[in-house]
Amino acid sequence: MSQLSQRPDNAVVGQRHRHESAAAHVTGTALYTDDLAQRLAGVLHAYPVQSTCAHAKILGLDASAALEVPGVVRVITAADIPGVNDQGAKHDEPLLPVDEVMFFGQPVAWVLGEDLEAAKAGAKAVNVDYEQLDSLITIKEAIAAGSFHGIQPEIAKGDPEAGFAQSAHVFEGEFEFAGQEHFYLETQNSLAMVDESGQIMIHCSTQHPTETQDIVSHVLGISAHEVTVQVLRMGGGFGGKEMQPHGYAALAALGSVLTGRPVRVRLDRTLDMTMTGKRHGFHASWKIGFDEQGKILALQAQLTADGGWSLDLSEPVLTRAMCHIDNSYWIPNIKVSGRIAKCHKTSQTAFRGFGGPQGMLVMEDILGRVAPQLGLDARELRRRNFYTEGQDTPYYQPVRHPERLEAAWNQMLNSAGIAAREQQIAQFNASHEHVKRGLALTPVKFGISFNLTAFNQGGALVLVYKDGSVLVNHGGTEMGQGLHTKMLQVAATALGVPLSMVRNAPTRTDKVPNTSATAASSGSDLNGGAVKDACEQIRDRLAQVAAGMLGVPAQDVRFGGGRVTALGKSESLDWADVVSAAYFQRIQLSAAGFYRTEGLHWDLSRMTGSPFKYFAYGVAASEVEVSGFDGSHVLRRVDIVHDVGDSLSPLVDLGQIEGGFVQGTGWLTLEDLRWDTSDGPNRGRVATQAASTYKIPSFSEMPEVFNVSLLEKAHEEGAVYGSKAVGEPPLMLAFSVREAIRQAVAAFGPAGCSVHLASPATPEAVFWAIESVRKGQQP
Repeated sequence: MSQLSQRPDNAVVGQRHRHESAAAHVTGTALYTDDLAQRLAGVLHAYPVQSTCAHAKILGLDASAALEVPGVVRVITAADIPGVNDQGAKHDEPLLPVDEVMFFGQPVAWVLGEDLEAAKAGAKAVNVDYEQLDSLITIKEAIAAGSFHGIQPEIAKGDPEAGFAQSAHVFEGEFEFAGQEHFYLETQNSLAMVDESGQIMIHCSTQHPTETQDIVSHVLGISAHEVTVQVLRMGGGFGGKEMQPHGYAALAALGSVLTGRPVRVRLDRTLDMTMTGKRHGFHASWKIGFDEQGKILALQAQLTADGGWSLDLSEPVLTRAMCHIDNSYWIPNIKVSGRIAKCHKTSQTAFRGFGGPQGMLVMEDILGRVAPQLGLDARELRRRNFYTEGQDTPYYQPVRHPERLEAAWNQMLNSAGIAAREQQIAQFNASHEHVKRGLALTPVKFGISFNLTAFNQGGALVLVYKDGSVLVNHGGTEMGQGLHTKMLQVAATALGVPLSMVRNAPTRTDKVPNTSATAASSGSDLNGGAVKDACEQIRDRLAQVAAGMLGVPAQDVRFGGGRVTALGKSESLDWADVVSAAYFQRIQLSAAGFYRTEGLHWDLSRMTGSPFKYFAYGVAASEVEVSGFDGSHVLRRVDIVHDVGDSLSPLVDLGQIEGGFVQGTGWLTLEDLRWDTSDGPNRGRVATQAASTYKIPSFSEMPEVFNVSLLEKAHEEGAVYGSKAVGEPPLMLAFSVREAIRQAVAAFGPAGCSVHLASPATPEAVFWAIESVRKGQQP
């Protein structure tokens, strides 16, 4: 067992502890970025002037009337930017447009006011003259126009044409599905100020403080060491705060530099929904071949991601989607082509799963549609195609531990009583004409690590004070997912002290530099490895001190429970006493830790390699009841078995599994993003721009029975304390809900009918699917 994954006896990791800020969350005492503005004097408030066109030339911008509005201090335009006018990942996203707007709602200027109302009034007074240009709003419009940007990668393995020739059954189809609004509770938020030395301090709700620092520094034309970014916590992120916050932080910093006063940028819900990127919608065309037993022989697919107006993170999102089209299934012959549609709407961005859900949804939709045409139960079709030992992915990475998927599947069949419930559902459906039930099982195999190998590194700074208390700084950010809780448990375990002796500091770029985003489900892997490394450096130094005090070799010293002991000695020392002794011996009591994920390699030009450290597995079974009158459904029961390795913090992991599943269910069944596609004056406008028009899951959508268990005997060698990532993989367990709805819809038609189900499977979409099968129409 590696040192990284080895877990000591009586470790603090693995214990069930509540979230470190749980009490502060529920009592309202937890501070967020916007709360800090209330503690400062003279804060200016920023408000955008938004474009009223999806695509247009800017003929003129007149801010004179705005400057006459009482309380307006400054109007910021592109001309005020001293450095590089760009906020994007690919240098194709100006912070403020110079002569062209690219989506409806794009900020063309910002007004700074003494209060928010003054800034709003000033924004209304700014006059912008536009010349309308043609716009592409839908992905189909972009495809028809040949409007693409970025790379067009391809995955190829085996001989698909030969595979199709050998296939007993070949199917073809198309599938277009929607994106998703992040709808984090805390909207985009930044607060910037300049101190007496010109140092810029930015408090920001960002998942990637280092990149926020980078973007701010180049927008202002200064060096990174003149900018400090701090993240107290976020009220949700889900990927929407990986790239999107940088421009707002840069605007706040620019405003502060121009005025010498603190500047606050906080988007209200409508601004956030009309200005920020979403999960990428996709269009897929596919062809698949099976042998007589229902084993997949070949797949050919074209995936087109709806990228919006600039690239943002669309390229890595697309490549991850392509790398996950196989989900849990062995495909010996495959060719997948990818491209990114350029449209005139918000630049789509990272969202929990980062393209993985989109790729996997294509495969799950295919299997759900063709199973009846193969004369197979969809559950059995899925099982027959699971990866087995010795097989590798379409990009040639060996699939380790595929037996865990089979184990989780079998555990689900037994614990959830699947066979008996399927019989009960068949009886129910036979006796109910207008209401039908469905039950589906779906698997998940999700790769963990960043697509770009260089991002797979983390840093930490651990400080031990003279009284023995410990302060942990690490490069990860807390967005409610419990990362700080896990890092506290890792530090307490590595140092052998009680959890109460360890505190976590806010994430800051002047404490831990050059960090990666808290994304790709890698927060615990990367930062946990770095925290453990820093703690072990300190512990090794303290072991030398304790060895002298106990009269034993340093290698015989053990730390645990706040005591320091030695092999073969009855005597023990208090942790704080050893720390105090180390201080007086002038032993360093702090350490910078570092971790890099080993064994990764990836050739983007050929789309081959081993981009993932490991795969996280899971299985979900969902049962639904669907009304034939209106297409609505009730989620009756959900059972989940999920592989988190040896959990660092089981209570936190259970919360992540439940939350991820529910968010995935929202994407697949409720959340219907709409843009105005008419030729009217509001063409390109986001029509679903508030909670009143965009439906996210609430308590009423929760399953009546919700059973979640962690896969046992799932230690992951080579990961911190044997754990596995948990942030993103559970979202894709929600495929089981959509497939259960498909099963219920099929029950309204003749036996063996294939159901073409839209995504999201809203009540309207389900109703029309029911009508289709009732009429015997095949997709």
